[in-house]
Amino acid sequence: MAWYEKLAIVVGMVLFMECFAWATHKYVMHGWGWGWHKSHHEPHQGAFEKNDLYAITFAVIVLVLFVVGLRWPPLWWAALGITVYGGIYAFVHDMMVHQRFGMRWVPRRGYSKRLLQAHRLHHAVKGKEGGVSFGFLLAPDPVKLKRKLAERHSR
Repeated sequence: MAWYEKLAIVVGMVLFMECFAWATHKYVMHGWGWGWHKSHHEPHQGAFEKNDLYAITFAVIVLVLFVVGLRWPPLWWAALGITVYGGIYAFVHDMMVHQRFGMRWVPRRGYSKRLLQAHRLHHAVKGKEGGVSFGFLLAPDPVKLKRKLAERHSR
């Protein structure tokens, strides 16, 4: 494979993973998988929560993809793209937004602030129903999210 094909697979998988993460978050984590995800929407003690089982599950799947990718290289590069997305996710969602693992930075402007606001609006709804903003790296306009929440609350 040429370097640009490898790069295209990695970048393509990073983009795909945001779509996959949105759908998984909305339909699995806030659906039949709420049992694990619920811990993420409640106060908890310690560095870890039951929701972290999702990260472990996805990591095991990616490890299998890496191993199979030793025989079929495009799959190895796809696994690398998923891993890159996972690293970005861990930094943005876990460390920046939720301030896990000792990170204490609060963005004051720009896209980082918008991302933080969108995710906080996601957590404004208690329970698995009626949430907004299920993506992790693509943040909808907080004004529109507030409007959507207000409309749902007034029903």
